[in-house]
Amino acid sequence: MLPFRLAAEYLLYRLRAFKLHGVHSPFVFDLYHNVILHDGHFVANERVETLRQQLLESDQKLQVTDFGAGSRAGLKKERKIKDIARTSAKPAKYGQLLYRLVNHFQPKTIFDLGTSLGITTSYLAEARKQASLYTFEGCPAIAAAAQQNLNLLGLAHVQLVLGNLDETLQQQLQQIDSLDFAFFDGNHRYEPTMRYFEACLQKHHEHSVFVIDDLYWSGEMKQAWQDIKKHPQVHQSVDLFFIGLVFFRNTQPKEHFTLSF
Repeated sequence: MLPFRLAAEYLLYRLRAFKLHGVHSPFVFDLYHNVILHDGHFVANERVETLRQQLLESDQKLQVTDFGAGSRAGLKKERKIKDIARTSAKPAKYGQLLYRLVNHFQPKTIFDLGTSLGITTSYLAEARKQASLYTFEGCPAIAAAAQQNLNLLGLAHVQLVLGNLDETLQQQLQQIDSLDFAFFDGNHRYEPTMRYFEACLQKHHEHSVFVIDDLYWSGEMKQAWQDIKKHPQVHQSVDLFFIGLVFFRNTQPKEHFTLSF
């Protein structure tokens, strides 16, 4: 069940959201029809969801170091894997959307800012096994568990970057030529979110895709999303409530869409 504040935000989102007939941009129309609303079957869905179910049943305990804003369950030094999987992993609906986005855009370099146990990372990796995928995690114990999960799925092309994202992100950005796809799920406060977004802009290009997680998780995240939409380098954005899509296609007019999902 959604907390009251989030439920109120969701009601407002549903009142604003368009369905397919309300989309007039050819690019966004095609994306919405063929990717966002796509309901076809992918074998990767079963593989990742089988892993999720195993994690949801695991009583193994980890010593957790949290560099972000924390989960809604509250900060704990020792947590069970099943509790982390329940509160931190993206629901299947959104993990599978990320899979479809990567499968559609075929990025060569992907940043996943927030590994947790690797469920979302696995969806990203399954969609593009030829990509260079870097996933960032601050907690050593969680990173070790995530690495085991990635190994279990045979996702050897994923490079797990361990350390405080405030330090590791900039270091990794210096090692790449361009950034094609980024999923921002590393911190749910305004200032770090905007700082990571600005940092990644250093390596973006016209066809890059940035995905912002938990747009309405807090007042700070809501403000970050509003400012990202207004950023001069952002040309199109799509609000799907729990995640937002950001595009930089300067051949098209600056537009914002709130779409039903």
